[in-house]
Amino acid sequence: MEWWECALIAFAGLWAGTINTVVGSGTLVTFPVLVALGYPPVTATTSNAIGLITGSFTGAWGYRHELTGQRGRLVRYGIASFFGAIGGTVLLLSLPHDAFEAIVPVLVGLSLVLVVVQPFVAKRLKSRDGTARSGPLLYALIFLIGIYGGYFTAAQGIMLVGVMGLMLSDPLQRLNGFKNLLSAIVNLVAGLIYAFVAPISWPVVGLIAASSTLGGLLGAKIGRRLPPTALRTVIVLIGALAIVRLVTE
Repeated sequence: MEWWECALIAFAGLWAGTINTVVGSGTLVTFPVLVALGYPPVTATTSNAIGLITGSFTGAWGYRHELTGQRGRLVRYGIASFFGAIGGTVLLLSLPHDAFEAIVPVLVGLSLVLVVVQPFVAKRLKSRDGTARSGPLLYALIFLIGIYGGYFTAAQGIMLVGVMGLMLSDPLQRLNGFKNLLSAIVNLVAGLIYAFVAPISWPVVGLIAASSTLGGLLGAKIGRRLPPTALRTVIVLIGALAIVRLVTE
C-alpha cells in the first residue's frame, strides 16, 4: 500500500467517524474510497465495518449525557439491533459475491435517498404530539435495520433516526444518541463475525479504526453546532460517484 493510499484511507476514516456521529452515512465516504483503490466490494464492506467500530463507540460516548437515565430502553433496543446484525452478516456471507455486487448500487442509492429526505423527517420530529410508542413495531423495525446494517452499514443511522423519530417523542439529540449506540452494536457484532469468516484487509481496518476513533470524538463535540447540509451534499456526490463506478465496472 502506497503512502498516499494510507493517507487517503485515514482521512476517509476520520471523516466517516465524524459524519457517523453527527449525521450518519459515514460508510458512503469510506466505501467508495476503498472501492476506488481496488478493493472488492465485500472486502471493502467487511474491513470498513470492523474499522468503524471504535469510531461508533467514541461517538456514542460523546452523547452519553443525552442518554442518561435511558439504560432500560437502550438494553431493549440494543437486543433488537444485536440479533438483526447477526441476521445481516449471515445474509452477506450466504449470498454469492456476484449477487452482493449487484445489490450494492441499489443499497447505496437507497442510502442517498435517505440522506436527501432526512431534513424533511427532522421537520416531522418537531411536530410530534409528545406520545411515546415503544411498541412491538418499533422493535421489529430496529431489528430489520440491524439486518440491513449487518449486511451493508451505510445510512443505518439515518434509518434509525427516521424510524425512532416517527414513533417516539424524545428530543432529536437523544434520538441521535440512541442511533450512535445502536449503530455501534451492529458494527461490533458484524465486525466480530467478519473477523473470523470473511475476507478482511487488516491494514485498512487499522487505518480506519485509528482515524474513526478521533472522528467519533470530534463529531460528538460539533454535533450540535455544525449544520449537516454541507456534509450531506458531499455524501450525496460521493455516493453518486460510487454508484456510477460500481455500475460501469
